[in-house]
Amino acid sequence: MADILIYSSAVCPYCVAAKNFLKARGLEYRELRIDMDRQAREDMMAKAKRTSVPQIFVNGIHVGGFDDMVALDRAGKFQPLLESVA
Repeated sequence: MADILIYSSAVCPYCVAAKNFLKARGLEYRELRIDMDRQAREDMMAKAKRTSVPQIFVNGIHVGGFDDMVALDRAGKFQPLLESVA
């Protein structure tokens, strides 16, 4: 099973959309809320080099935000990423 990590916040509609996208595909994920955990926010900014949420990582690889994940899926590149080894 893929290791999926989502950095998110409570008031982010794209975070909700990303989680719904993954749930619809039966995928489990870990969520770190940057609005409740200052260290998580700092870690996200260091790893993703971005300040916006969601920031999504699959098997340690930075996918980007919701739109980036959907674009990967439409291009047929999301499933292979899920199957890659961390």
